[in-house]
Amino acid sequence: MLGDAFQSLQEFLERGGPILTWIMLLTFVMWAFILERLAYFAFAHKGVANRAIREWGDRKDHHSWYAHAVRDQLISEVKLKADQNVELIKTLVALAPLMGLLGTVTGMIGVFDVMALTGSSDARAMSDGVSRATIPTMAGMVSALSGLIFSNQIERMAKQRVHVLADELEVD
Repeated sequence: MLGDAFQSLQEFLERGGPILTWIMLLTFVMWAFILERLAYFAFAHKGVANRAIREWGDRKDHHSWYAHAVRDQLISEVKLKADQNVELIKTLVALAPLMGLLGTVTGMIGVFDVMALTGSSDARAMSDGVSRATIPTMAGMVSALSGLIFSNQIERMAKQRVHVLADELEVD
């Protein structure tokens, strides 16, 4: 069962050409960062926010210029941790369709090579190049769409949680 799945994946990657392997690797890296951010918000963010709230609550002075600077620093530190890797995820999401486009171009070059070598437009001879042109395009778009949904959700989650923290640290 697992051997059949692995063989099917290998055949799919061969049909899509070498660019498809790069798209697969890019997608794995992108999803590793997405899962890391989701795990951070599920397990670690509350502790980071609670530490900032505790530090702010331990201060006796909440009204001086220095107290406002400390508050801003606490919010900034939590924001930095919440926003970590979000831009990288967005970059990987944007890179996926570009890699698909690169696969399209290399596949079409293969089609034109077959046409130049055979001197005709034999559909059977060109099918490998057409496959190498369409599969990476589709894979790049699927990767980008799946990542886009979660990257937007993570970005909203980070902004919302930092905003909630800022509200909790309001000066009385």
